[in-house]
Amino acid sequence: MGANIALRLHDLGYAIPSVYDIDENAARSLAARVGSVVAASPAELPPHCEIVLTVVSDDAAMLKIFGDGEDSLLRDARGRTFVNCATVTPATHIEVERRARSVGASAIEGCMASSIVQAREGSLYLMIGGDRAIFERCEPFLRDISSSLVYVGEAGRAAALKALVNMVMNANTAALAEGLGLADALGLDLDLVLEVFARTGADSRVRATDGADMIAREHETYFSAAHAAKDSGIALALAREARLRLPIAEATHRQYERLQRIGLGELDKSAISELTFRSRHADDDA
Repeated sequence: MGANIALRLHDLGYAIPSVYDIDENAARSLAARVGSVVAASPAELPPHCEIVLTVVSDDAAMLKIFGDGEDSLLRDARGRTFVNCATVTPATHIEVERRARSVGASAIEGCMASSIVQAREGSLYLMIGGDRAIFERCEPFLRDISSSLVYVGEAGRAAALKALVNMVMNANTAALAEGLGLADALGLDLDLVLEVFARTGADSRVRATDGADMIAREHETYFSAAHAAKDSGIALALAREARLRLPIAEATHRQYERLQRIGLGELDKSAISELTFRSRHADDDA
């Protein structure tokens, strides 16, 4: 996601002085395309960049890059702004904002409800959390990478909303997979089933994005099953804090964890259909 956002900014004429990726080859490839220098560590980014955009995999990675080590983004970060796009827990975003402020920097959440295609096109849907004044200062930049954005509130609020977005999306994906799996077992024409779903209350956005892929078993990764499991887990943790039981979200989470156990976690979330067709992996690790 980060690389595609960088390419979009480069297309718009933004200077991108430096890039970093834990995959050095990926960083070198991106740097060659946008005319930047590869940073040896995250700490080398803030001295050269007024705005530092981060996209990491999980809470541990987020807290590490904003830690107190030699490689921390917080070294020489005074006056810099961090736009953090990862789907991590609200508590982590709140803590990162606190750490940034402690060194004279600022941080906001730029939670993305989109995939790599939208990142490259500059048509992300962004949910922003943090200090409203910082959001307003960064708004022109944020609008250049998005087609729509909404300011949600103080730190942690956008992350909470993003967790709910992905929880519902994952549940819709699981339900679609079950519908198609049962239709297949009943001998129904699956293309016809999708056509009927599209015209009835069974429709959802994932029907359009994932339905045909489920039938064809084409699970090129746009949003991995592993990330689906992580994000549903974040939402369920919030539910526990709120003393709510969410049986559908719990069942969906178990299915995505099951996908990981049988070695399919790096496939797209549409691969949950592998667990609902009798001819595929329905009985694996059941």
